[in-house]
Amino acid sequence: MSNDPLLQPYRLKHLTLRNRIIVTSHEPAYPEDGLPKERYRAYHVERAKGGVAMTMTAGSAAVSRDSPPVFNNLLVYKDEVVPWMKQLTDAVHEEGAAIMIQLTHLGRRTRWDKEFWLPVVSPSHHREAAHRAFPKKMEDWDIERIIKDYADAAERMKAGGMDGIELQAYGHLMDQFWSPLTNELDGPYGGSLDNRLRFTFDVLTEIRRRVGPDFIVGVRYTGDEMLEGGLTREDGLEISRRLKESGLIDFLNVVRGHIDTDAGLTDVIPIQGMANSPHLDFAGEIRAATGFPTFHAAKIPDVATARHAIASGKLDMVGMTRAHMTDPHIVRKIVEKREDEIRPCVGANYCLDRIYQGGAAYCIHNAATGRELSMPHTIAKAEKRRKVVIVGAGPAGMEAARVAGARGHDVVVLEAAVVPGGQIRLTARSPRRREMISIIDWRMAQCEKHGVAFRFNTWAEADTVRREKPDVVIIATGGLPHTDVLSKGNELVVSSWDIISGDVKPGANVLVYDDAGDHAGLQAAEIIAATGAKVEIMTPDRAFAPEVMAMNLVPYMRSLQKLDVTFTVTYRLKAVEKEGNQLIAHVGSDYGGVARARHFDQVVINHGTIPLDELYFELKPASSNLGEISHDQLIAGIRQSVVRNPEGEFQLFRIGDAVAARNTHAAIYDALRLLKDV
Repeated sequence: MSNDPLLQPYRLKHLTLRNRIIVTSHEPAYPEDGLPKERYRAYHVERAKGGVAMTMTAGSAAVSRDSPPVFNNLLVYKDEVVPWMKQLTDAVHEEGAAIMIQLTHLGRRTRWDKEFWLPVVSPSHHREAAHRAFPKKMEDWDIERIIKDYADAAERMKAGGMDGIELQAYGHLMDQFWSPLTNELDGPYGGSLDNRLRFTFDVLTEIRRRVGPDFIVGVRYTGDEMLEGGLTREDGLEISRRLKESGLIDFLNVVRGHIDTDAGLTDVIPIQGMANSPHLDFAGEIRAATGFPTFHAAKIPDVATARHAIASGKLDMVGMTRAHMTDPHIVRKIVEKREDEIRPCVGANYCLDRIYQGGAAYCIHNAATGRELSMPHTIAKAEKRRKVVIVGAGPAGMEAARVAGARGHDVVVLEAAVVPGGQIRLTARSPRRREMISIIDWRMAQCEKHGVAFRFNTWAEADTVRREKPDVVIIATGGLPHTDVLSKGNELVVSSWDIISGDVKPGANVLVYDDAGDHAGLQAAEIIAATGAKVEIMTPDRAFAPEVMAMNLVPYMRSLQKLDVTFTVTYRLKAVEKEGNQLIAHVGSDYGGVARARHFDQVVINHGTIPLDELYFELKPASSNLGEISHDQLIAGIRQSVVRNPEGEFQLFRIGDAVAARNTHAAIYDALRLLKDV
């Protein structure tokens, strides 16, 4: 028996959990028709295989038709969910893990123009800023039917074999009853704390009547809204005691904060550059005050912090949810004393932000997450050892090297710089985003383990590559900033990379023209504004930085607004000309009828990258596939077999930004799905 606090079993009611690490409820948006089909099942089963004590599905599953998900959630108001749930629970149980599900009614935290076009309901007419719907103030019959919907859903989950359920309160309908800011009902469901809690206890009472005393039921809630006029810490402690003393629940899952705005949500679920485990001590206070089973998750990305949470008695079960999106095998690696091999969560929050923008959660640097049906988390050895030459040691090249090395191939990486990293190294120059370098550092350690050879400070030419006598050549040379976007004056501008790298000193009155909408534009603006310069960010888009997405935008806005940066949308920079020591920026609009001249002393362009592809085209005639990738084989996840030049010396592929400007995840996914079959 291990003496590691994280590996001790924990008994929750009748259920014995095999260790102290859980994946808390979250919705990666993998359902099909609102049901947990094969893809959803494979995702959770992988984490169960990895050794987690319990995986909690759905953040959150909708119990009512007037709680339409704002992204792709499970719909547990459907009877047909039961057999799919049974397949999911059986598969997770077979791997030795427990499984629960989170149920909710979103209340005002959704939109009315979804699915059935029913009005959003809440205990007041107050709109939630994040989702913008003006709710109907609930009537008695709304309350009655939603109580029944909760109980019906709980019965379905029990029939589906779930070990238990968790009711989501914070920010959702239950919390909207609790908070004085969102409950304007008269008694019996409004006014005093007793009345505001009545809806929750009515739901719990009806659930218990339906599922019996043995089924596990918990609540995830905020113990302190941290909003003026909202629920206070003292309210949270009192609510915690009342939940325990009700005898209706079996565990508390506590958070701190509010989620009605992007900024509030980001404080509850912090991203990179924000403090780790910011609410852990508060959760410990709840546990100490109640002596009741307490769960908690909020940016606990590393094993050391999780171990402290359990060893110090702050928690009974510690959630490492985003960490398990990055590496589903954390517990197995702890057991096998391979903690140094755990793929680190870098807090990029591509997973959560992408749910709203792209429709499904993916980890920025584990392309197998969410693709368990087609992509491997563990790389298998190849039947035949081959010589693989990779040009470029950015994220694409490093992933290609890691996978090829794990396959057992003879791998050589040629890199022009003196260190690996590519664009990631630029990104990590921002103190708030320095965690990103772990994407490279982890791969470097894996490559060293697999015997990959690196030749830094080497400018690869066609002859350099061919002298290696490769079987496979991967061009991962990335791209260079694309600033040649104006009708006049391209030679007068600088790139966002110039600013981030420090190669160009910031001006005093600067226009950052951001036509890519990614991190680099805002990162450059932040560096310039921090010098005291006057900065304007301009974009032709309807919104600035759309590729950065909501939660990642929050730290930028907090910084840039304090620095008095101006944000201008729907205007296009047409040309730049020099006038003395000033630059004249000629500005128009895609909407027409605008022609303005603006004065700056520096213009910074952020317009993505142009592929650095000369080497690829030099090598192409000597390759057997002439550079061609079969999209059918790529999508099917099978080995590339295109032969267009039978006399060719090697297969040739290019990946990442050497193809076109995309992002880190795309570069890593390119490498994984190509190299896993080489």
